[in-house]
Amino acid sequence: MLAGRLTISTREFAVREVPVPVPGPGEVRVAVGAAGVCLSDVHLIEGILVPQYLEGDEVTLGHEVAGTVESLGEGVTGVEVGTRVIVQAGKDLPNGRVLTMGVDYDGGWAEYVVAAASAVVAIPDDMPFEQAAIIPDAVSTPWAAISWTGEVKAAESVGVWGVGGLGAHGVQLLRMMGASPIIAIDPLEEARERALRFGADLALDPTNPDFSKHIRAATGGAGLNVAFDFAGVDAVRKQAINSLGLAGRLVIVGMSGTPITIDNSTNFAYLRKQIRGHYGSEPAHVAELVELARAGRIEFSRSVSGIIPLAEAASAIAQLELKEGNPIRLVLVP
Repeated sequence: MLAGRLTISTREFAVREVPVPVPGPGEVRVAVGAAGVCLSDVHLIEGILVPQYLEGDEVTLGHEVAGTVESLGEGVTGVEVGTRVIVQAGKDLPNGRVLTMGVDYDGGWAEYVVAAASAVVAIPDDMPFEQAAIIPDAVSTPWAAISWTGEVKAAESVGVWGVGGLGAHGVQLLRMMGASPIIAIDPLEEARERALRFGADLALDPTNPDFSKHIRAATGGAGLNVAFDFAGVDAVRKQAINSLGLAGRLVIVGMSGTPITIDNSTNFAYLRKQIRGHYGSEPAHVAELVELARAGRIEFSRSVSGIIPLAEAASAIAQLELKEGNPIRLVLVP
């Protein structure tokens, strides 16, 4: 089968032929219907994100996957061949380690992927694979960051820095939860316009000389309750910290690999500001999103910016890295 493989030591990526994986006990093999292309995949290729538990030097990328259960390993019950599913993006080990699919073990940029039977979540028959595939991470990561790490409550003021693949969904989910006002911050005009379409109350250019004044005006002078860094840019964190009000919390989702600097630690402590790190999501978050989608509370048709053949995965990576067309999510199909 074809698979998009990354050699960690050389950072070389190529789509090439590999053996079809065989499901072991308690596992299922899924025929991939679609797989999302995430900035984390770019970070892996660049070396910003490094696998912690990968066995060997190569891995098939892809942690956003939907498809059809094609075969069952020994002892699998409760899952049927032919079921349309999302594949959870990670798995827990008995020793407390958490492995990420497409990072620490082979992912879904392939024609088939093997996963634990407990890691698949059934999806409605009318949910397209390209929309379902992006739920693990592109939607579940901001959902978990908002509802779990950020603990956002209705009527809290929230700033969203970076309205790309994660931030665009963050705005949509915050709107559903009743956050107010929702302020989107992005240097790209197209991204700001998209944020307003997705439910932001205000969209700001971070380079605007009156940026702080706009934040104070929008929050009645109080500052933000919660700020989300979905961009992974150092300047964002400085601006976000300065925009927080009393007991405001900054949730860091985007990765930069560089130190976090607090300009005024006395002010930071006096106002009891907080910085919280966030990574990924838990299985329950994916299941919650599937139910919300099933109920019609959220939908992702606007989120798929392009569908690209798996064989052309390298071009999808370049398009995302260069932000060509300012995509929310690009999706690969075998």
